[in-house]
Amino acid sequence: MLEIGALGWGLTVALVVVLLAIDLAVAAARPHKVGFREAVLWSVFYIAVAVAFGVVLWMTAGSQFGTEFFAGYIVEKSLSVDNLFVFVIIMSTFAVPEEHQHKVLTFGIVLALVMRGIFIALGATLLNYFSFMFLLFGLLLLYTAVQLFRHRDEDPDVEDNGLVKVARRLLPVTDEYDGGKLLTRVGARRMVTPLLIVLIAIGGIDLLFALDSIPAVFGVTREAYIVFAANAFALLGLRALFFLVKGLLDRLVYLSTGLAIILAFIGVKLILHWLHVDIAPSVPEIPTPLSLGVIVGVLLVVTVASLVKTRRDPTATAHAGSLRATRPREQAERDG
Repeated sequence: MLEIGALGWGLTVALVVVLLAIDLAVAAARPHKVGFREAVLWSVFYIAVAVAFGVVLWMTAGSQFGTEFFAGYIVEKSLSVDNLFVFVIIMSTFAVPEEHQHKVLTFGIVLALVMRGIFIALGATLLNYFSFMFLLFGLLLLYTAVQLFRHRDEDPDVEDNGLVKVARRLLPVTDEYDGGKLLTRVGARRMVTPLLIVLIAIGGIDLLFALDSIPAVFGVTREAYIVFAANAFALLGLRALFFLVKGLLDRLVYLSTGLAIILAFIGVKLILHWLHVDIAPSVPEIPTPLSLGVIVGVLLVVTVASLVKTRRDPTATAHAGSLRATRPREQAERDG
């Protein structure tokens, strides 16, 4: 097992907090439209930080744990791209001004880290005490993979989100944004702006993605420290990645299919591990280097295939995928 003391955890958390603080400070001090060059520089910076962390872990803890970190990081990074699809849908649905998208994304990242931290602690505890959780996690990922593949050509209905529905029902919401404010006053009445509804929608999406991503990364490593680090470094670069690739997201037409394959593969890996430990040691396990190779290979194939498809058919458009069938909003409104 990987032995990480309180100092190691403290330094890692401190690094994540410092990077988040920088992001928050930039968003609060200078709201602006993030350009391509700025997005590239931030993306390179965050990837470099993650790679440096992985190299240090590899050199100090060994190649096994280093490989597990990079596999977990790539899994979380690929899932975060799908997360970006939904962020784009939310931004478009609520017409968030470009100068405030930075703030919304930073909030989403902070909330995602908090939620995933909770799920990591819970998941690690359950796996330590109940080995059959590997079976349950594996079945959950298989179910998610099947549903994502079935609805790969659909987008989730943000307005149908339970938290958004409750918020709209309970809170008085203005029709217009008031700068970057969450609360405003219209006459003598105190009201919330659409920006608060956007943050609530982002929070609901973060919760759903945490439920999928944590079992997925536990499929390539059972070390809570590596799970946390992989999630943290993947999410820290999400804000810059959004502004870098949002113009290319529509071209990744096979991404949802690729993610479904990866989730199914990791689900099978977890089930095989459970069979190996609890049923029969003769049941083979999938080694982490092979997992890393499969994940990278699938992502490369779907990316190239997507770009070829959209070049041949410019009308082809990517979708985020959904875990359940969604209806066109007009039909939903007619059905009440």
